[in-house]
Amino acid sequence: MPNLALELGKQTASIGVTSVYGEQQDVDGIRIIPVALSWHGFGAGEEPGSGSGGGGGGAAIPVGAYIRKGDDLRFEPNLISLIAVGIPFVWVAGRVLSRIIRALKR
Repeated sequence: MPNLALELGKQTASIGVTSVYGEQQDVDGIRIIPVALSWHGFGAGEEPGSGSGGGGGGAAIPVGAYIRKGDDLRFEPNLISLIAVGIPFVWVAGRVLSRIIRALKR
């Protein structure tokens, strides 16, 4: 495989909002446009005389969807993903604030 990095790039291009939610849908005059946070990466290498190798991976988190009804456009969040992301953030923010307050009291 002469261009292993290009092949890996083509395979990981499908990771994203379409793999989480699918394409936008029109239902009874209402357009639903999915939104997702996604990231991916890959690597490849080739050493003369010993062969080649590569790998990759990615992740996608469904964030919500935009709902368009006529001229009205609103965002509907995916509450489960919001909670899954929010809980660790609140925990870390609480730890940071407690350490800042403790340091300021000294």
